[in-house]
Amino acid sequence: MEKLDQYAVFGNPIKHSKSPWIHAAFAEQTAQQMHYRSHKVELGRFAEAARQFFDNGGAGLNITVPFKLDAFEFADVLSDRARLAGAVNTLARAEDGSIYGDNTDGVGMVRDIHDNLGWTFPGKRILVLGAGGAVRGILGPLLKQQPASIVVANRTVEKAQALVEIFSARGEISACAFEHLAGQQFDLIINGTSASLSGDLPPLPRQIMSAEACCYDMMYGADPTPFMRWAASEMAWAVSDGLGMLVEQAAESFCIWRGIRPETKPVIEQLRHSL
Repeated sequence: MEKLDQYAVFGNPIKHSKSPWIHAAFAEQTAQQMHYRSHKVELGRFAEAARQFFDNGGAGLNITVPFKLDAFEFADVLSDRARLAGAVNTLARAEDGSIYGDNTDGVGMVRDIHDNLGWTFPGKRILVLGAGGAVRGILGPLLKQQPASIVVANRTVEKAQALVEIFSARGEISACAFEHLAGQQFDLIINGTSASLSGDLPPLPRQIMSAEACCYDMMYGADPTPFMRWAASEMAWAVSDGLGMLVEQAAESFCIWRGIRPETKPVIEQLRHSL
C-alpha cells in the first residue's frame, strides 16, 4: 500500500484547530493522496519536533500560535512575504531537503476580502487596529493592493510606529494612538487585535467610517464578534469576520505543498455551518 504524504499543524493549544478538517476537504476535492493531523508541541520544543517531523519524511507543516517566530528561525529559505512578516505559518520540504518558510496569512486575508466578499483596495483609506504579529503579517500584502493610505492604530503607539518603519518603503503608511483617530474617516477598517477573543473592543471614536466603509475582523466565531457588532451599530456598509481568511490562507499553503489550488467557497460555507 502506497504511503501517504504527511502534513500537520503544530501549535499549543491545538484542539480548536480547524486545519485538519480544511485540508481533508481540500484533499478530497482535488484527489490528493495525503494525510494531515494536528500536533500539540510543548513550549520550547518546536525545533526538535519540526526536525523530527521532517527527518521522518514529513512533507509540510502549518504553524499556529505560539510558534510562528520559531518557524521563522527554523526555515532554511524564507519567502519575501515571510521575511517582511517576521513570522512563518507554512513550512515545506524542498526536493534538496531544505526547509522553505512562507507566510500565507496576509495573502489569505486579501483574497478573502477581494475574491469572496467583493470589496476593493485601490485608492481606499485603510485603518488597521493593533500592532502585533497578526498585523505585521498582513501589511505587506495589503500595501501591494495600492490603497491610498494605511493607518496602524494601537494602544502603544511605539509598537505601531515600529511596523511603519518596516513597511514605509512599500507605500503610504502611518501610525497613531486610538485617541488620535477622532476627525479621520476610513473606507476599510480591519481589526487585528485579539480584543474579540476577550469580548473587548478597541476604543474607537464615532463617525470614523466613510459612507461606504467596510469592516473586517480577523477573528471569527459562531456569533458576530464585538467588533462586528460595533461596526453594524455604526452603520458600516458591509461587515465580515475572518473565517474566509482562515480557509484562504490554508488554500495558499495547500497550493505551496501540492501545486494545485482548491476551491475555497464550498469549504468556507461548510465550515460556517459547522460553527
